[in-house]
Order: sequence, then C-alpha cells, then structure tokens
Amino acid sequence: MEDRLFRTAMGKFATGVTVITTKVGENLHGMTANAFMSVSLNPKLVLISIGEKANMNQLIKESGKFAVSVLNESQQDLSAYFAGQIKEERNVKFDTFNEMPVIKDALVNLTCNVHESVIAGDHTLYIGEVTDLRVEDGEPLGFFEGKYKKVV
Repeated sequence: MEDRLFRTAMGKFATGVTVITTKVGENLHGMTANAFMSVSLNPKLVLISIGEKANMNQLIKESGKFAVSVLNESQQDLSAYFAGQIKEERNVKFDTFNEMPVIKDALVNLTCNVHESVIAGDHTLYIGEVTDLRVEDGEPLGFFEGKYKKVV
C-alpha cells in the first residue's frame, strides 16, 4: 500500500494533542505528539512514540525521563510551535512539575521515568512509568484528518 493512503487512514483516528518534554542538563526540549496512550494501571504506565530521526529520541535516551502535557483547546499555538509549524523563535515559559518542564495550564501534566523502549519500524516506543501527575478542568485540543478540531 502507498504511504499516503496509510497516513490518510491513520488520520481518521481522532486524538488529543500532547507536548512531550524532557530536560538534559539545564536544556529544556519539547515536541508535539499525538501518539500517546495509557498502557497499564498497575504499575501506572504510558506509551509515547518518537520518530527515530527526531532530536527528542536521543534526548529521552540521555535523560531517561520525559513529561507529557495534554493540551487544552486554547493551546493550539503551542502545539504548532512544538511541531515546527511556527518557525520564529519563541521564549516558551515552561512550568516545572516534579523537576521536569511541562506546559503551563495543560489539562494534564505527568512525569515519567523510562521503563522500557522498543524500536518499531522508524519510531521508538517509550513506555514510561508515571512518577506524578496533576489534572486541570477544561476542554481538550483535538486532532483529526491532519487538522485541529474541537471535541464536542
């Protein structure tokens, strides 16, 4: 099958939008991802999928930790920025939660230690053991067919 057809088919699955962050030394890094899911309740595990060629892949390997911020409907610009769709440099003010950078006012911030990683095709799947989380009220930022959507 063609890559384009596969991408189109996968785009039919509506998702939320997250920003994955990590810290290496004093340097903070973030990237947008919609490949995020819960894996286990006991222990509390989540999974993120990071492209093999993405800078974030090496950074998570180095740090052994990552954070996930589930974006609210008013944070589309942050999603676009961390997806590389906005090219001008911005001074993003990260919040600090459990000693990790996270997106302020996100619906969920959670921090993880890498529990396991698996190379799968052109991505690395990171299973993270959740070390802490916090939840806020609000409406999520959705993504469907390559476009941001309101979840109704």
